[in-house]
Amino acid sequence: MHTRFLVIPILLISIAATAQNSVRVQVRLVTDEADAVLAILADRKANAAVSDAAWQRLFDSEGYRRLKQREASMKRAFTDDDFKKFVLSDELLQRAAGLGQTLKKWQQADITRPAGLALAYLPAEANIHAAIYPVIKPLKNSFVFDVKSGDVKSGEVQTGDVQTGPAIFLYLDPDVSREKFENTVAHELHHIGYGTCCPLKETAALLTAQPEQVRTVAKWIGAFGEGFAMLAAAGGADVHPHAVSKAEDRKRWDHDVAGFAKDQQELDVFFRKILSGKLNTEQADEQAYTYFGVQGPWYTVGWKMAVTIEKVYGRPRLIQAMCNTSDLLKLYNQAAQEVAKPGGEPLPLWSPEVLKALQPQP
Repeated sequence: MHTRFLVIPILLISIAATAQNSVRVQVRLVTDEADAVLAILADRKANAAVSDAAWQRLFDSEGYRRLKQREASMKRAFTDDDFKKFVLSDELLQRAAGLGQTLKKWQQADITRPAGLALAYLPAEANIHAAIYPVIKPLKNSFVFDVKSGDVKSGEVQTGDVQTGPAIFLYLDPDVSREKFENTVAHELHHIGYGTCCPLKETAALLTAQPEQVRTVAKWIGAFGEGFAMLAAAGGADVHPHAVSKAEDRKRWDHDVAGFAKDQQELDVFFRKILSGKLNTEQADEQAYTYFGVQGPWYTVGWKMAVTIEKVYGRPRLIQAMCNTSDLLKLYNQAAQEVAKPGGEPLPLWSPEVLKALQPQP
C-alpha cells in the first residue's frame, strides 16, 4: 500500500557563482506525479484495486498540484475526477511500460549539463531557479509556468502548501530520448535565466520613455530569445540545433532556416508597420504570435542573428547584445556586413528606421 508520506525524488544541483557564494543555479527534477501515476497503472496491470492512498499520493504530489495550479491560471477545467478517468483509461494502461522506461531514461539525465549550457549564454548576473516536472497528463504539450512569481533571485518560495516559482512541465513522451530531454531542459532553463536579467535595467528605463509603438517593437524583439535558447541548448554556434532530434525535426529546421532572408525581411516590415501606426498594439500582438509556429521566425531568425554575431564578435559580445534591445539589431547588421565582405554570404539587414527608433533618445 502506498502512503502519502513519501520522499519526493529530487535532483538538486547548486552552482556557486559569486564572490559572496550566492547560488546562481538551483534546478530540481521532480518526478512524483509521474511516479504516482505509474504506481496506479502497475496496480491496474496486476488486477489489484487502486487504493485511496494511491490516489491521495497522486493528488498530494507536487507535480500534480502545480499542474492543477497552472491549468487554473489558464481558466481550464481540471478536476481530480476528470484526471481519475484519464488514469483509469485503457489507452493509458497500454502505454504504461513505455512511459515507465522513458521516465527511467530521463531520470538518468545529467541536469548539470543543460544548466551549464544555459548559463554559458547568459550574463554573469543571471540566475536559474526552477523545478522540472516530467508529467503524465491528457494533453501532450510542454510548457514553462510561473516564471515571474516569487523571488527568482533567491529561489523558489513556498506559499502555504503550494510551491511557487519557475516551473518546466515536460510531457512524458516515449519518443523523446534522454539527450533530447536534456536539450529541451537547457532551452527552457535559458528562458528562465534570460528573464532574470534581460533587458538590462538601463535599456528598460530608456524604453519606458519611448512612444508605445517603440515599446511594442522592443517587446517583440524579446521573442528572439527563442533563437538564443536554441543556440544555448545546442552548445555552440557550430552545433546543429537539432543534433539530437528526430530526422523530421532537423529537416524542418533546415528548411525554415533556408528561408531566413525572407522571414527577416517580413519581420522588418512587421516592425515598421508597428512604428508607423499601421498596426496597433492588439493587432501587433496577434500577428506576432503567428511567428512562433512549431519553431517559426522568432526561433530561426533569432538563432541566425545570434550565430552571426557570435562568429564575428565572439560569445561575450553576443551575450551583452542579447540583453540590450537598442544594440542587438544594430550589432547584427554590422556582423552581417562583415560576413558579406568579398566571398562571404550576403545577409539581409534591418532597416535604418527600425534601428533609429530603438536608439536611446536625448
